[in-house]
Parts: sequence; structure tokens; C-alpha cells
Amino acid sequence: MKYVLVIGDGIADEAVEQLGGKTPLEALDCKYINTLAGGRLGVCQTVPHGVAPGSDTAILSIFGYDPRTCYTGRSALEAAGMGVMIRPGETSLRVNLCALEGESFDTAKILSHNGGSIEGEEAVTLMEDLIADPRFASLAAAIGFSIHVTPTFRHTGVIDAAHEPDRAAMHFTEPHNILGSDVAGYMPAGALGNELTALMRVSFEILREHPVNKKRREEGKLAANCIWPWGPGSAMTLESFESLYQKKGSAVSAVPLVWGIAGLCGVDTPRVEGATAELETNYEGKVEAVLEALRTGADFCCVHVEAPDECAHAGDVEGKLEAIRRLDSRVVRPLLERLGDIDPEYRILLLSDHPTLLSTRGHDGNPVPFAIYDSRNPGTPRKFDEQHAKATGDFLAEGPMLLRALFA
Repeated sequence: MKYVLVIGDGIADEAVEQLGGKTPLEALDCKYINTLAGGRLGVCQTVPHGVAPGSDTAILSIFGYDPRTCYTGRSALEAAGMGVMIRPGETSLRVNLCALEGESFDTAKILSHNGGSIEGEEAVTLMEDLIADPRFASLAAAIGFSIHVTPTFRHTGVIDAAHEPDRAAMHFTEPHNILGSDVAGYMPAGALGNELTALMRVSFEILREHPVNKKRREEGKLAANCIWPWGPGSAMTLESFESLYQKKGSAVSAVPLVWGIAGLCGVDTPRVEGATAELETNYEGKVEAVLEALRTGADFCCVHVEAPDECAHAGDVEGKLEAIRRLDSRVVRPLLERLGDIDPEYRILLLSDHPTLLSTRGHDGNPVPFAIYDSRNPGTPRKFDEQHAKATGDFLAEGPMLLRALFA
């Protein structure tokens, strides 16, 4: 028996005015996703009550770990995903490269949490030039702060143990939750708040007129002109996935967060060339990586698609619809068509890790729909959306119940 977990990041939503009061899932008719719903259909509380909703807490819960006891901060997971192991006493921070609008940092608005989808050499050049600038370097050295650069908008900051702050007294705002807002009301506060705000301010001054950003503006793109630290964390350990479930696992994603969760619990994380966290990604390559993992000894494989979440953060209704369509036609369809060649007996669990609301462009902690398909008893296809899932009366009270149901 082979098992596949498909996470459509943020596909769940609330009613959207532009869609006639329907959610994106309600507005679409996704043939292959509906096929999965012919099996078990219900809703699950993936984010425990009282825990901030996000892919970090939700996916930990889905994998079987209680974020109320094991979670030490999102950045520690992302650091692990990028090969940066946080040592005792160190503090990790997620560092976004964002796009601000305005001539002055104090009066600027945040337009994009991902620097206008910056990636590749542009992202690396901006961050390396920023780190090398004497003004930034001096402020960073004063608090023992270093940044590990990636070819994306996502970077990892580390405050060394000699400058260890009181993490409970650090207060940050997630940039994707305040798009379109004045940044002045959302600066870091508490422990090292002033020092980190100063780093943000000088990053804006250095990057605003950087040649890379001048070129981006000429091309009609947003300028990635400010760093945004958030998500403080500390060293984290997880019980091995194999000891929890007696299953060898693999996880296919384009984001360090998922790599980090998987890596910390001993699950393989194959990297797929051309896979991004955007609408334009290598869907086919991800499916091939899933099939290859299952062919070569994995019992379980997770495939994570970030695009619906990113489109919702951008307030892009049509983009979110298209991301779900592509999840249906370019991920679920080939899995249904080809998994039987590896093992005629297989099960697929599909769900949204958490809702991401087009109305607020932020995460939500309400229950999400899930479907468990079994090739031995496929059932009759039915609509997969929030209301149909809720109407079944099948409710799982916590995320760790999902994989236990999949493996049952």
C-alpha cells in the first residue's frame, strides 16, 4: 500500500463577493479533486485553538506533531530546511525581502511580502550587497545578527548566543498579513525591537535605489527594497516520522518550511528543478518526484503546492482559482492515473493546511475540508468544498488524526 498527502496550501476560504458569494472551491468544478471526495469527506481542525494559524503550525499538526508542545518558531523550521541548524542559545528569524512604497521609511506602505515575487540572482545580489554595506554590517554586528541568503525572497537570520534576547519578549508582525498597510504601526517591538527596526530602516535606504531595483521598476516590477524580520525561533527537535507511523516518508515542496519540518522528522526532501512557490511552477516535476520516491522505497509521500496561498495573499481571485485548477489537472490527475502502476492499492489524502482568505489576504484558523481516497473502494465522485465537507458531519478535532486516518 502506498500513501500520498496532497496539501493545497490555503485552498480553503470564505465566501468571496466577486464569486457570487461562493468560496473558490465552491465556484470551481474540479473533476479529479471531486474524484478524491468520493472516498471519505469531512473537515479537520488542523490549527489547535489558541495557536496562531499558519503553514508552520498547521503542517506540523498534519504530520502528527502538536505545535503547542514542540513549536519553537517558524524561522527555526525554515532554517532547518535551508541547512542552517540553530544551536542552543541562538535565535532564528525569518527575513523576508519585501516591497515598500514611499520615499520615506516612516511613511511607507507594504505592497508585497515577497518583494514582487523576486527570485534568483536578483534576490541574491540585493541581499549580498545589503549585508556587505558598512552601515548595515555595523548595526548587525552590534546584536550578533547574521543572514543566510537564498535565491528567493525568504532568508534566515540568526542572532548568536552571546546576544540571546528574551524570545518571549520579542514581538513581530507577519508581513503577509498587513499588505497595503502603513508599516509604521507594525515595527518589531520588545527585546531588540529598536535594533531590528534600525536594520529595516537602513535596508530601505540602501536598497531603494539599488541598480537591481531600478531595473525592476523599468520593467514594471515592484522594487524589493526592505528586509522584514519575523517568526523568532530556537533549536527544535521532532520525533522521527518512521517511529511514529512505521512508514518511510518523502516530502516534495518548493518552500524551506516544509523541507524543515520533513528534515527534522527524518523524511526525505528531494528538490525539484523549476519548482517555485508561485503559480508558475514545475507541477509535472513535483509529481515525478512523488512517483520516484514511492518507486524507490518510500511508503508515504507528501506533495505541497504553495501557489493558492500566495495568490490569496496577493488578493488575486483569478490567480487562486487558476492555482486550484492546476492542482486538480497537473497534480491530482496524474497521481490518479499513475499511482496504480506502482501499487494498485493506494490512498490519497487531500486538504488545505489552513484557510487563506482573499478578503483579508491573511491566514485563518477555521477547520478545513479533507478527502481520503482509497483505490480499493473509490466511491462516487462528489463536490469537494467547504460546505459539502461540513455537511457530511465527519469532523476531526485535531490535525494528528489525519495521518492516522490515512494509514488506518
